[in-house]
Amino acid sequence: MYVLFDDAGRFHAGRLMSEAEASMQVELDSGKRVKVKAANVMLRFEKPAPAELMAQAQALAPEIDLDLAWEFAPDAEFGFADLARDYFEASAGPEKQAAALFRLFEAPHYFRRLGRGQFRKAPEETVKAALLAIERKKQIAAQIEAWAVELAEGRCPPPVREQLYRILFKPDKNGAEYKAVVAAAQRAKRAPLDLLKAAGAIDSPYQFHWRRFLFEQFPQGTGFPKLAAPAIREPLPRAEVQAFSIDDSATTEIDDALSVRGLGSGTVVFGIHIAAPGLAFGPDSEIDRVARERLSTVYMPGWKITMLPDEVVQAYTLTEGRDCPALSFYATVDEATLEVKSCETRIESVPIAANLRHDRLDGVITEASLEGSEPAAYPFAPELAFAFRFARALKLGREAVRGKPETFNRPDYHFSLEVHEGHEGEPRGDESVVIGTRRRGAPLDLIVAEAMILANSRWGGWLAECGVPAIYRSQGSLAPGVKVRMGTKPAPHAGMGVAQYTWATSPLRRYVDLVNQWQIIACARHGRTAALAAPFKPKDALLFSVISAFDSAYGAYNDFQHGIERYWTLRWLEQNGVAELEAAVMAGGLVRAETLPLVFRVPGAENLARGSLVRARIEAVDLLTLDLHASLAARIEAAAPAAAVDESDEEEVEASGPLTLAIDVSDAAGDAVA
Repeated sequence: MYVLFDDAGRFHAGRLMSEAEASMQVELDSGKRVKVKAANVMLRFEKPAPAELMAQAQALAPEIDLDLAWEFAPDAEFGFADLARDYFEASAGPEKQAAALFRLFEAPHYFRRLGRGQFRKAPEETVKAALLAIERKKQIAAQIEAWAVELAEGRCPPPVREQLYRILFKPDKNGAEYKAVVAAAQRAKRAPLDLLKAAGAIDSPYQFHWRRFLFEQFPQGTGFPKLAAPAIREPLPRAEVQAFSIDDSATTEIDDALSVRGLGSGTVVFGIHIAAPGLAFGPDSEIDRVARERLSTVYMPGWKITMLPDEVVQAYTLTEGRDCPALSFYATVDEATLEVKSCETRIESVPIAANLRHDRLDGVITEASLEGSEPAAYPFAPELAFAFRFARALKLGREAVRGKPETFNRPDYHFSLEVHEGHEGEPRGDESVVIGTRRRGAPLDLIVAEAMILANSRWGGWLAECGVPAIYRSQGSLAPGVKVRMGTKPAPHAGMGVAQYTWATSPLRRYVDLVNQWQIIACARHGRTAALAAPFKPKDALLFSVISAFDSAYGAYNDFQHGIERYWTLRWLEQNGVAELEAAVMAGGLVRAETLPLVFRVPGAENLARGSLVRARIEAVDLLTLDLHASLAARIEAAAPAAAVDESDEEEVEASGPLTLAIDVSDAAGDAVA
């Protein structure tokens, strides 16, 4: 005696060895004996042999016409053997009964499984819907196959091109376009990015990086809704200062300006004036919702995406020749010792006398001219000379708290693009690029940086004294790997060397600064009772959501800026035919170019001491993956025993690896289409 039984949806046949009330022992053709529940036995038969029965039934099952079987089947519950006798013949043997079982079991859209070999035919509407779905699945499978063939042959179907960034970075793994790329990559034995590039899906490496960023961060586009900049209705006292800003020529969002009064009197009032859009609109206003969605201005060579629309920026930016609403921080300073005696914050209208541009003045405003050893023939020379002395004193004070001086040995790099004649708007990626340098800690930079650190740290302490929550930046120590964190409570910032630190001096460019400005305005208006009037209260959930959203967006914006600057650096190498670069060894085979903002891997540099100088031979540049392939040409100089390490090295990561894609060629292209 033989039996056919069901084992978790799979059918087996074997010789019946013994039988109990609820189970039996069955020997399979392999010789293995298994215990089978009596309820799982579908069929008992004397002949043919189990293997022969299974083979005959499996060959016969596909010949059963499901539409005809559905017509034959009764409306009530029935068994597979009953259907076999109705469909084939009254004397249908075990082979045909088994074939009916297999066919019924694999067609749940026609017949519902009730267990123990019993079935019930599905309603007609269900069958029709299922057949439509099956047909649609076949059509999609055929479309996937056709697209995969095109891709493998070097042609990109338009639907795949339209879904390029979604396929690579945020794929719907049930999508036909995604499955086609996976199937083509497997067929052609090529990486998806390489396959798509060869098929013409990527016209320009620059546009690929730019459009990918827009897809991920600005899926609705970069345009603004039509917004009017509200006027500041409260009367503001006019400050008795002549303020000046210091920015580069491309800056349109002028957030900050400085003033100096009382030179020669022994007591100097040093003013830091911050643009005050927070006086014009508040949280949850229409403009706020736009700013909260953007969170920051995005910077890149030759272009930027502003946090606020230009008409709003121009209403509050600190433009020379006009009185501008401002949140002013005044430090009263001993002119001789440069000690800060007292601080005050005011809401006022500030006359902006000049917008100084450091890219035009860096060669003129030098340390020698500020210290008086050279003539100072530029505007605000006495004020700038004091500001420079004061900035150096502030820096020394912070370094004393830090326990060591700041070390920034490398220059700042800036990029300028030679725009094609008649072309306006965002770069195309084929422009010529010029890479220039500015010494870190140049006098004008130092003046602005120390002034902003002073305002941000003192305002942070004042907010805490008033019991008003704010968004702070803190760093527990200077140990490698200890990152800056954002939170709502004041804490020391070891990197800055201050007791607490906020961001509040760029409200036109960063949303965190705008939030903090609203809180500072409440303190300026209400003092110790500001906690009751401030827009954000202690433990306000919105503050935490702002921190989370800002951290994510700001990190993504910075990553994009670094990536696109890497693109222009690699393009500069190509434009100038550079064959070799001198570089300093970092760690793990990474080196940093001596004269470019470029970190890359050089095989053979892994065992060299950090700081060693090498000459790297450029083998290839890939603008799509941002890879620089190089080899070690020569070792120039060993590392100095006590070589200073630039602090920014701790923030550098390798950006030379291939793009990280979300597409996985190990996915099966034939998975079910949802």
